[in-house]
Amino acid sequence: MLTFDHVHFYYKKGQPIIENMSFTITSGEFVAIVGANGCGKSTIAKLIDGLLLPKEGRVTFESLDTSRPTDLDKIHEHIGFVFQNPEDQFITTTVMDEVVFGLENIRVPREEIQSRLDHALQAVQMENYLDAMPHQLSGGQKQRVAIAAIVAMRPQIIIFDEATSMLDPEGREQVLSIMKELHHQGMTIIHITHHMEEVLSAERILLIHKGRLEFDGNPMIFFETVNVGDYQLEQPFAVRLNTMLHPPSTLLMVDWKEMIRLQWSIN
Repeated sequence: MLTFDHVHFYYKKGQPIIENMSFTITSGEFVAIVGANGCGKSTIAKLIDGLLLPKEGRVTFESLDTSRPTDLDKIHEHIGFVFQNPEDQFITTTVMDEVVFGLENIRVPREEIQSRLDHALQAVQMENYLDAMPHQLSGGQKQRVAIAAIVAMRPQIIIFDEATSMLDPEGREQVLSIMKELHHQGMTIIHITHHMEEVLSAERILLIHKGRLEFDGNPMIFFETVNVGDYQLEQPFAVRLNTMLHPPSTLLMVDWKEMIRLQWSIN
């Protein structure tokens, strides 16, 4: 269980980035954190992983507290972080070395490294690129290698911080597919994005606005009750189409994503 308990964060006193934020994410959830650029989403990601520390309040994972230096190494083992630019994570010259480096860093026994390497690369369909140099790969392939390096360490939570924003549609779909599969396998996924089309697979949405938590709940309720335009966001195409085809009051009573699929198949 991950908990924000009345968290405040600022770089300069009097200019808050995160204000009095509280929420809990339980094991196995798929949570999308959304909001306009500059609202504090990436700061939340760094607070979760202990890369930043609260000025007030607490961020805890299970019994571990980011404010305790002795807990940080364990937190980094349990919480993986996939950055917006995968090259920010690369420090070696081959795909294999990139994945193995992380495993050696957390002291995985040598006899276990090969199986973890194979499993992680297969999970992102990059097993044929062992000897490739990361900087020569496409954007989508680079991000998949970055994900493999995290998956190999077997964290309990993976944070994707705008991990699809630099990708073309094909690369974005590949990464989203990996997120869904990891969640299906029991991984807790925290997907930070301002691309609203990407939140449709989430079980829960946290809306951040000017450092405050404005909404926390089910995506169907979110799209029914929140005017996303007020937060510099756009409704996904599927939601816009459903609103055109059906009265707004029906949105909460049906699986609207399934309705959209059926509508396209009929036509």
